[in-house]
Amino acid sequence: MGRLLVVEDSEEDAEAIERALSRTHPLLRLEIVGDGQGLVDRLLAADQVPGIILLDLNMPGLGGYSLLQAIRARPELAEVAVVVFTSSTAPAEVDACYAAGADSYIYKPLNFDLFRTVLKGAVDYWQQTRRQPPSGQGAAVPPNVK
Repeated sequence: MGRLLVVEDSEEDAEAIERALSRTHPLLRLEIVGDGQGLVDRLLAADQVPGIILLDLNMPGLGGYSLLQAIRARPELAEVAVVVFTSSTAPAEVDACYAAGADSYIYKPLNFDLFRTVLKGAVDYWQQTRRQPPSGQGAAVPPNVK
């Protein structure tokens, strides 16, 4: 869980995520990519996959929803927590992401302090959840943050 992959096309949002997490999780190894093109193949070829993928939905080319589906289609990536972190609050998108296998769906706050707090909560939650025993043995239930 020491590695987090951010898939975000907005340089401003990527910088804000990096700034926020460097303050709250200085030991977390961040990797930021601007799009999802070829990402699943790259993850499958890697020695170690990230514990968490922070995924923006609205990206040019391969969008976040398509990338989410591609990640969840690969059993080798089943243990990776995919947290959709986006500016969209459309209920249909929220429902579609959960149906496609998102672990959490979080709206990006505009206020930086709230932005940092929300990110910290999500990363803390998924780091703790991944340390829990397997399902049926006290595993936590993912938050449904809209």
